[in-house]
Amino acid sequence: MRLGLLYSGGKDSTLAAMLLDEFYDVTVMTATFEITDDWKYARETAQSMGFGFERLELDRQVAEDAVDTIRNDGFPRNGIQRVHQHALERLAESGFDAIADGTRRDDRVPTVSRAQAQSLEDRHDVDYIAPLSGFGRRAVDRLVESTLDVTVGPSEEITRADYEAELRALLAEADGRESIGSLFPAHEQTYVTGFNDR
Repeated sequence: MRLGLLYSGGKDSTLAAMLLDEFYDVTVMTATFEITDDWKYARETAQSMGFGFERLELDRQVAEDAVDTIRNDGFPRNGIQRVHQHALERLAESGFDAIADGTRRDDRVPTVSRAQAQSLEDRHDVDYIAPLSGFGRRAVDRLVESTLDVTVGPSEEITRADYEAELRALLAEADGRESIGSLFPAHEQTYVTGFNDR
């Protein structure tokens, strides 16, 4: 069965791809608004991990609406959640037997509720799978540490292909780079460079 996985090149989506690869023909799909070319980082990781890679084109208006939401809220949660739901819808329309993402049990954003998952499945005749939904951050970190080479650092410094990077770029373009720090809390991101030698 063919499965499309939303993929950033970070540790969660890479671990999800590894787990699913045992049972599915996995294609990792990096969602992009074409605001930046950061999708190339995910392609590099996918190639180093041996996964088939494709880009998933998203509607730029969704990114602009998400940035407006972030401005109005004063924090990114709802804007990022909106983008994730849009990406899952696009992925569900792409002809796969199953779709997946790298959301974990303790993620604050993005999340997928049971009702949202069932709605996706019913409307698109596709299976939605969240292979890390039973894993907490510590469990994921332990698995990743024993398996993958990962670069970790502040969001503004780590090259990666996730929604936040493009939303930050769009916000900086419209409001200046200084606006990012007031809306996005400082946190770390990851970028997988390949399997480790352990």
